[in-house]
Amino acid sequence: MNVSKIANLDGIIGLHIAYFPTSRQEKAILNSINLFLNQNNNSKTMTNKSFHTTIKVNASADEAFKKINQVNKWWAKKVKGKTEKLNDKFTVDFGTTWVDFQITELVANKKVVWKVTNCNLEWIKNKKEWNDTDVVFEIYEKKNITQIDFTHLGLIPSFECYGDCKMGWTEHVTESLVKFINDGKGIPQ
Repeated sequence: MNVSKIANLDGIIGLHIAYFPTSRQEKAILNSINLFLNQNNNSKTMTNKSFHTTIKVNASADEAFKKINQVNKWWAKKVKGKTEKLNDKFTVDFGTTWVDFQITELVANKKVVWKVTNCNLEWIKNKKEWNDTDVVFEIYEKKNITQIDFTHLGLIPSFECYGDCKMGWTEHVTESLVKFINDGKGIPQ
């Protein structure tokens, strides 16, 4: 399939996810197809890439891994549940906006994946927009520097919350998480 056909199909999937009601299973399938298309297309013109940012910290992979899992120290002060082991479930609570997660992949010092199982994004029309998306932290250590690749799989530009969520994740990951890992004190909301 050529790049323009992939881009067209990718855009259609993004629009479908954003504007047409779908079941959780349909949304998960569409997000998987969208992820596959994004991974198999090197075009810089794609508009449906999941949000991604990379940070580098002055800590070991072990220390970074442990601090990523201390969600209440860098993202949200109000976290209910456990955030340390495979299958742990937790809620990040901002009052009328909240997100339920389950840890679906946990590879010590290498990778953490949080699956959004339910949410209420109060400020947008589709309050369940994050459902069935994944928040992924991939950790790589190189000579006293640790790189963390952060991706919110399924959070794509056609989502209603993309602009606000991109700004929020950028602040939480590139500022608060970095400060927490490097200095021991984050800036959770």
